[in-house]
Amino acid sequence: MKKIAWITDTAAQLEDAFIQKHNIYILPLGVVFPEGSYKESIDLTQEEFYEKLQMSKVSPKTSQPAIGEMLALYEKLQTEGYDFAIALHLSSGLSGTFESAQSASEMTDFKVYPIDSKIGSFPMVKMIEIGNELFESGKDVEEVVTTINEITTKSKLSFIPDSLNQLHKSGRVSGTQTFLSNLLNIKLIISFEDGKPVMKEKVRSNKRAKDYVTSLLLTDMDKGTVPEVAVIHCNNAPDAEIWKSELSREFPALKIHVVPLSICVGVHAGEGTTGLSWIAN
Repeated sequence: MKKIAWITDTAAQLEDAFIQKHNIYILPLGVVFPEGSYKESIDLTQEEFYEKLQMSKVSPKTSQPAIGEMLALYEKLQTEGYDFAIALHLSSGLSGTFESAQSASEMTDFKVYPIDSKIGSFPMVKMIEIGNELFESGKDVEEVVTTINEITTKSKLSFIPDSLNQLHKSGRVSGTQTFLSNLLNIKLIISFEDGKPVMKEKVRSNKRAKDYVTSLLLTDMDKGTVPEVAVIHCNNAPDAEIWKSELSREFPALKIHVVPLSICVGVHAGEGTTGLSWIAN
């Protein structure tokens, strides 16, 4: 068996047990407030981030791991006897992390296979899990990389910002749009398409927004097998658990997870955001 290292970033929001089980190395994404920069999950917890976000008058910026940090990790893995690494990163439509990994992989003689997940969160977890299962079944790295790239085209993620306040602070929507949205209780549904978040729909009320996102899930369930879904959220576990309970009653056989989104998503989507993510087989 080849000695394989997995590399990803904090967009995946992996649990410690999963990291240890699959031998994963994490490159943290960063968030930059006026008073300084912080590495996700190292310098700043989810709770600390949202406290700072509420108090900050200026919207923070996000940052990606430096190429030097990637190179140092690649060299470390080489000295530890790894044969190669698969580097699965946040969508290139949101971050330059994948492009940096490509550049760094060309600067070292250690073999690295960078993959653009074209998404974030739960599908990244499944890509690593499926990749490991393929290795255990005897597949070679080229087959595994090909399969993961195929999964990126079937990965779905749609979310509902609680309000447009943070999208306005980060320059994504106008003040007028934000005012009207808050006044009329208009909810945006934002979905990933070809690696980029796009606005899918505007509806009145959070219930209608949830029903719309659930209908997207149902469409894929009708087309084929969707064994698992994640209820995703930005510091809004109570509402995520409610949505999970609603889905469990409607689909008893469906495996449902509750997964926090990276704080780098929270920078733009804002606290209170909820959504669904799955892989359409």
